Amino acid sequence: MKAIAYKTPGTIDRFDALIDITLEQPVVTGKDLLISVKAVSVNPADTKVRANVTVPEGGASVLGYDASGVVEAVGDETSLFKVGDEVYYSGSMLRAGTNSEFHLVDERIVGKKPVSLSHTEAAAMPLTTLTAWEALFDRLEVTRPTVQGANTILIVGGAGGVGSIAIQLLRACTDLTIIASASRPETQTWVKELGAHYVIDHRLPMAPQVEALGVGAPGFVFSTNHTQSHLADLVSLIAPQGRLSLTDELGAFDSQPLVMKSISLHFEFMFTRSLFNTDDMQVQGQLLNKVAELVDAGKVSTTLTEVAGKINAANLKKVHEKMEQGNARGKIVLAGF
Repeated sequence: MKAIAYKTPGTIDRFDALIDITLEQPVVTGKDLLISVKAVSVNPADTKVRANVTVPEGGASVLGYDASGVVEAVGDETSLFKVGDEVYYSGSMLRAGTNSEFHLVDERIVGKKPVSLSHTEAAAMPLTTLTAWEALFDRLEVTRPTVQGANTILIVGGAGGVGSIAIQLLRACTDLTIIASASRPETQTWVKELGAHYVIDHRLPMAPQVEALGVGAPGFVFSTNHTQSHLADLVSLIAPQGRLSLTDELGAFDSQPLVMKSISLHFEFMFTRSLFNTDDMQVQGQLLNKVAELVDAGKVSTTLTEVAGKINAANLKKVHEKMEQGNARGKIVLAGF
């Protein structure tokens, strides 16, 4: 089968940063599904792994987490899917990636593809949807009001893959007032179209912009990128006893401002369940099914913004380059081999 891999970590500008390879088709067993991959999307996680994670001597690592496809075969311990089912999912960091014609995935983290979406449209959604849902409803518990905060949430990076689905989930499932940050005219327009009530510019101090809106101090803040550089600003604008969730890592920081406000800090990493084989792994498949229902009901839309051609090394290199520039809007998808 065809696949795209890397052998040596490093920058994307190398001729062999990503390469086309041929592998044997995997054999399905246990709780796994064998998926015939129809479309994949690219996430920041792909670029970070390619740049930094060493591959065993003489080996090659296939990247990719998001996929939409068709069940080709099922393991002997499966019960949730049958051959021919159309599915979408985000795989595990412990296993070979989705940038291949066929892919093995644990059925517990797989959802039924929204009927109203093509494979290309569906492939844009799994990783960012799971990240946004877990951050909003599991970490921040946005349906449980904070003591003093307004019924308001700030999403930093509203035009990114995670931010753009988070806005939609909030509009579909809550009555929160949504403030989203975006830095360019086209992204500011887009986040409004997605459902943000207000838009601010994260290139400028955000606390005075939020205050000027007159909607009160947000009880919730969801930061999807560059949290380290925004942290002081976010702590300043969030209400006392507010909740802050982030998807990126923090280096050393001064915790006193958070302590003084009793701000709870929550890290979100959607791969945690599959990395640690947690008892609630199947929740991710259930969440994808729930969001598929929201999509088919017209309450949530795909965040696909660009189709970058067939799934091959040359096209993936171009997408990795664009992702590393940090100004992508929504999700970029590749479809077919």
